[in-house]
Amino acid sequence: MRDWLRHGKFNVTQGKNFDRSGSIGPWIVTRDEAGDLNNLDIVTRVNGEERQRGNTGTLMFPFARIINYVSTFTTLEAGDCIATGTPPGAGARFDPPRWLKAGDVVEVECPAIGVLRNDVKDEM
Repeated sequence: MRDWLRHGKFNVTQGKNFDRSGSIGPWIVTRDEAGDLNNLDIVTRVNGEERQRGNTGTLMFPFARIINYVSTFTTLEAGDCIATGTPPGAGARFDPPRWLKAGDVVEVECPAIGVLRNDVKDEM
């Protein structure tokens, strides 16, 4: 999968859309439960170490614009998920890069939603 990231100028879209690479869950919340979509804190930890901290208010484009744009080339249905950007601190940004490896535990937390926890495994 990492080879696909080199197809564009540091384009990570492919890495968020390969089979078994775009984790969601273990639950989702409805729009009214999430609160202000433009002010959600997000923290990512790898093996307990904080790697990323951000807020949806700093997205390059607000959610309404993203939804508008995506709907120009695909039909959106209830329950669809749109992968957006990532806060500073992704593995490629370290010197040297710090890639995820089998055995790592990744947690992404948004207080308005919960914690998504995944174990990193080798490709099958």
